[in-house]
Amino acid sequence: MPFPRLHNFFFHVVPGFNEKIFYDIKALYDRYDFWIIFTAGFTPIPYKLFTVSSGAFQVNFIMFVIASAVSRAARFFLVAFLLWKFGEPIRNFIDRYFDRLAILFTILLIGGFAVVKFFL
Repeated sequence: MPFPRLHNFFFHVVPGFNEKIFYDIKALYDRYDFWIIFTAGFTPIPYKLFTVSSGAFQVNFIMFVIASAVSRAARFFLVAFLLWKFGEPIRNFIDRYFDRLAILFTILLIGGFAVVKFFL
């Protein structure tokens, strides 16, 4: 498939970025689209990077909106619940450790699915 000029610009300007890498990443999006968007929305991974790349890889818009809404809502409602349940003393804990715990949760979630798929 020929690329529009914008793609060709990135292939020539961004070091190491080429058509093969583009298609490799697109294949990951085609296979794990919901989980990629969910992970980016829930963890401190730069969400904007994934929103832009979802457009470049033509991810299904309805699925994108659902994954974004679920992941962002889960993140913010979890923080709100913790503040409601434990009050002001948990604020410093959240500020200090929430990003790390969100990444750990995501790794455990994906690992759990992998264990179920490959070992059970």
